[in-house]
Parts: sequence; C-alpha cells; structure tokens
Amino acid sequence: MEKEKPRLVRLTSIMTQLQSGKLITARSIAEKHNISIRTVYRDIRTLEKSGIPIVTEEGRGYSLMEGYKLPPVMFSEEEANALITAAEVISANKDISLVTHYQEAIAKVKAVLRYSQKEKTELLENRIHVRKDRDIISSSNFLISLQSAITNYQLIFLDYLSLEDNRTQRTVEPFALYSTNENWILIAFCRLKNEFRSFRLDCIKEIKVVKEHFTKHPMTLQEYFEICKKTWEEKSKKNP
Repeated sequence: MEKEKPRLVRLTSIMTQLQSGKLITARSIAEKHNISIRTVYRDIRTLEKSGIPIVTEEGRGYSLMEGYKLPPVMFSEEEANALITAAEVISANKDISLVTHYQEAIAKVKAVLRYSQKEKTELLENRIHVRKDRDIISSSNFLISLQSAITNYQLIFLDYLSLEDNRTQRTVEPFALYSTNENWILIAFCRLKNEFRSFRLDCIKEIKVVKEHFTKHPMTLQEYFEICKKTWEEKSKKNP
C-alpha cells in the first residue's frame, strides 16, 4: 500500500476523485490514500468548509453538487509525460475507435497544460517512438461503442464471422472486454445460444446498438474468469 500523502496533496486528489465519479465511497477514498475512515470524514468536512459543495448520501458515499465544476486539473511533469507515453503506445492499437478517441482526449489534456509543460511534452513526443509490427493492421472500429453499451446496459446486434468462416447474426448482452495476443475480445451473454460467449472484435462485421436495455448481470469479471477456469479444468479431467 502506498505511503500516506501530505494532507494538501491528498485533499487535491480527493477533489479529483469527486470530479471523476458520480458517487465515491468513504472506503474507496481511504484505500486509495492509505488513511482511516475517520480521516476521510475530517477531509470531507475540510473540503466542505473551503466551499466545495459536496453532497453526502448516507450509507452510500459522496459526490459533487450537480452542475458544479472544479478548476482545470493541473498535471505534474511526470503525469503529463505518462499521458504522452500512453498516447504513443495506444497509437499502435488495432482498434481504430480507441486510437481516435484517445488522440482527441490527449488534445484536450494538452490544452490545459501550463506553457512550460507544453514545451516539454512536445519535446517528449518527438523523442518517443513505439515501433509497430508490420503484420499488425487496424482490424476493428467497435471498442468505444461496445464500452458505452456495457456501461449503459444496452443490447447489441452482432453480424459475426467466426475464424471457422461461419457467419451468424445474434443479439447479445455485452458484459466485459479484455485484450489478449493483441486482439480485443468481447464477453457477452448471447441470446441466440442462451449462454455467455466470447467474440473477437476483428471478426465482427457490423454492430448495431439496440435501444432496449438489459438487466445487470450479478457477476464480476473475475468471477466470470474463475467459472471459465473451473469449466476448463472439469473438461480436462474428462478428456485427459
């Protein structure tokens, strides 16, 4: 666990947490900053006394009053460098939508940097290069749309061509995304097969976001992986 930060740094970080999420629990604040719940309460009262309109939902957590905006976030030199480096790494990603949206986000980040930081980030951009494998080409453009569908619990219609060259159309409930061997994989509950299935994004020919919403699945991604592992182990025992 990281060492406890100076209080001023911690208060600034808590403000950033409040700005970035709708509802932040006292426990999540305590764990992030390695402090006690009692200290979290004191920090929240300090922020309230300084004029920050924090809304407290008893038993649930904290949020900023709707419509309130904090001043632009100031990045340290190390944080700005990390973002620039990440931009170079992501530029080699196979999903076009991720690359495009990250570049747009970085442009907004650059706009709030101090003038001295901008000079350094421009220098760093010219001194960092991520070599791309010639065999790797952009192969999907669906990652960002699928992320939104996951967070909004929206059904997705897939036109899918498997690696075995079988083409199917199906409606799925998107659950999670993960990347392996430089390929993005969608985990979704398939209504055609009535079970969870995995779909490679580079095999998806078309997606359509359906207006209908589905009920949240009472399972975490880690629990899903554990179920898959157990299923694989059982099959291995039957077919050694």
